[in-house]
Amino acid sequence: MDEKLRVALPTKWRPENEVEDMFLALPNPIGCITVYPPKMVVRLEEKISEVSLGDRRGQMVLAKLFSRADTFCCDGKGRIKIDERLIKHGDILREVVFVGGGSTFSIWNPEKFKVYMQQESLEDVASILKGLGL
Repeated sequence: MDEKLRVALPTKWRPENEVEDMFLALPNPIGCITVYPPKMVVRLEEKISEVSLGDRRGQMVLAKLFSRADTFCCDGKGRIKIDERLIKHGDILREVVFVGGGSTFSIWNPEKFKVYMQQESLEDVASILKGLGL
């Protein structure tokens, strides 16, 4: 991360229209920043629109989540600027680890990611994958 709080995205994760396509970053309760790329932002907006105004709990969760969220685009060099609140949430100092999650990716403090990865045994991971049908 540079002094302007920017990180360069891996080339394969950059959208086609880098300076126009909007990303969405959310604080993940596990201690990282989860980033939705532009095509997933559209799908997420569709899901969110299904939460009824009469669903008080759903509205509260959305308000809490999105009050801590940030949107951004890539600059011409493929960098994204991370909001200071999200940096604080992830305890990110200077170095970051990008972790792909299929349709999203996460930004981690390297030490927190190392600790997180040690929490599950290979047997636990295998069981989870089996439960998912993978």
